[in-house]
Amino acid sequence: MARLDPNAFELEEQVVFINRVSKVTKGGKNLSFSVLAAVGDREGHVGVGKGKAQDVADAIRKAAEAAKKALIEVPITEDGTIPHPVIGEFGASKVLLRPAAPGTGVVAGGGAKIVLDLAGVRNVLAKCLGSSNPYNLVKATLEGLKSLRTPQEVARRRGVEVDRLSVPRTRATA
Repeated sequence: MARLDPNAFELEEQVVFINRVSKVTKGGKNLSFSVLAAVGDREGHVGVGKGKAQDVADAIRKAAEAAKKALIEVPITEDGTIPHPVIGEFGASKVLLRPAAPGTGVVAGGGAKIVLDLAGVRNVLAKCLGSSNPYNLVKATLEGLKSLRTPQEVARRRGVEVDRLSVPRTRATA
């Protein structure tokens, strides 16, 4: 997959999780901070990164820079939802993502909601399964979004023309 240029998008950044870490040494306690941040343009591009520093502001800056380097493209339908249900897995975390009807909103918890919002998904149902560790949960959400395929991509891989895709028949159209 080609790397996306972060300068081509107007990216918003949002902190998902801040962890204060203390290391005890002979001279006393050394405090540092670990930050998980997400960036996105709310139009189908999102990235997540982690930053560590002695100061919270520096850790946030580093996390945002890392997130900009890890941008991915997310296929979104005209209804503002995802094309099909998918399960993203990372570590002990699993995230179930399902398309939702217009007007549903982003029904998700934890870091998954932040990632989906920044990606520009407006209608989706998400359920976090397994571990609720913020790092793994966000990575599992990203894995799920990476594995999404549009109907055009699937048709091209199968060697079928897109206009020949069958539309499910209902009683009204039969």
